[in-house]
Amino acid sequence: MRGDILGLERRRRWSDEEKLGIVLSVGVAGATVTQVAQRHEVTRQQLYAWRHELKKKGLLSPLPETVFLPVELSAPAELAVPSLAEDLTPQRPALIELQLANGRCLRFDPMLDTTTLTRLIRVVEAA
Repeated sequence: MRGDILGLERRRRWSDEEKLGIVLSVGVAGATVTQVAQRHEVTRQQLYAWRHELKKKGLLSPLPETVFLPVELSAPAELAVPSLAEDLTPQRPALIELQLANGRCLRFDPMLDTTTLTRLIRVVEAA
């Protein structure tokens, strides 16, 4: 029996940081699992295995997507409308504080769009 070697097969080693970066790139700018796998020359199954492994190590949130919940804030009537006697100097807008699963705290402006916020959360959780 004769065997031909068609090319060199290589076995690459990926650090957890590299795996996390690749797994988190799925969905960014609409990238699919297949596109990310092709870009990094790995199989789709490898990405799913990495995702499972990273969740097990606590490096990736167990939730598949970040969940946004509606929040209603009600201010007391006396605070809702400033009186003319009060100082009307511009004040810094209130920040929203979000406690992430990895123990980190993220503060952001309430006017931040959800796409940017989702990317920001992924970056902070990956760091």
